[in-house]
Amino acid sequence: MHPHVLPLALAWLFAAAVQVAAAAAADPLAHQITVDGHPIRVWEKPAAERRSRVLLVHGRTWSTRPDFDLEVPGEDLSLMNGLVALGAASYGVDLRGYGETARDESGWLTPDRAAADVAGVLEWLAGLDPEAPRPYLFGWSYGAMVAQLVVQRRPDLVSGLILFGYPVRPGIDRDPADAAPAPPREVNTARAARSDFVVPGAISARAVEAFVEAALASDPVRADWRHLNQWQALDAAAVRVPTLLLEAYHDPLALDHVHRALFAGLDTDDKAWIVIPGGDHAAFMERPRAYFLRQIDGFMHR
Repeated sequence: MHPHVLPLALAWLFAAAVQVAAAAAADPLAHQITVDGHPIRVWEKPAAERRSRVLLVHGRTWSTRPDFDLEVPGEDLSLMNGLVALGAASYGVDLRGYGETARDESGWLTPDRAAADVAGVLEWLAGLDPEAPRPYLFGWSYGAMVAQLVVQRRPDLVSGLILFGYPVRPGIDRDPADAAPAPPREVNTARAARSDFVVPGAISARAVEAFVEAALASDPVRADWRHLNQWQALDAAAVRVPTLLLEAYHDPLALDHVHRALFAGLDTDDKAWIVIPGGDHAAFMERPRAYFLRQIDGFMHR
């Protein structure tokens, strides 16, 4: 090999890596689509060498940007950036009442409404590139239950399902909010923003405070849900797509017996249940982040 070839090649690879990292670290593209007459915000981070696409569905309290695209100088915390580095174009939806998606006229969100909105976003993604494989659907916490409802009803819209932080046993929720005369619109708090980080050393104090700031900026008012009895439609036996179930070992909201029943009931022979060592409810931005991403990479890019 010519003596100048290797240094030039290494320089080229370094420059390419820097370019990819810079693209991933940039603010995501903001799309506004309409589902059943309501404007929905969808965030995108494209992948230069796209191998797949994935749509992220956030949890109960916070929207896409704080949950999945937290940027802290000197730390890699953004799940969207991590997915882009794997070659997965990354999209995140703000459900009604979250982030940059306004509430609808009712002021409430329901499981069925959330699932229909996510399905609408998946239809939009299918239309962007009709020849491409369908996106994967990633649901976290409450979003995991929303994602499950989606694939039970519209399996044609996805290549596979990734569930993380699955929070409750299907069917235990009822309708505590249905008697309320109006949505309470409670103010979100810094204490609530810190509540998902309980394992010492899993994430830096600086990152926690950055999350608190981003969360309160994106979601100053708590979204309101009702008709929670609609969660009773969750049925693992109705999930027939490839499924990756991720559980963080220290996650207080994700219980072993819940995951055991869910995993056993999935009606697919293409499924995996992986426990993330050292992880808490937000493991994808904590110390086990690299391990977390490797499991997703292995599932989506086999």
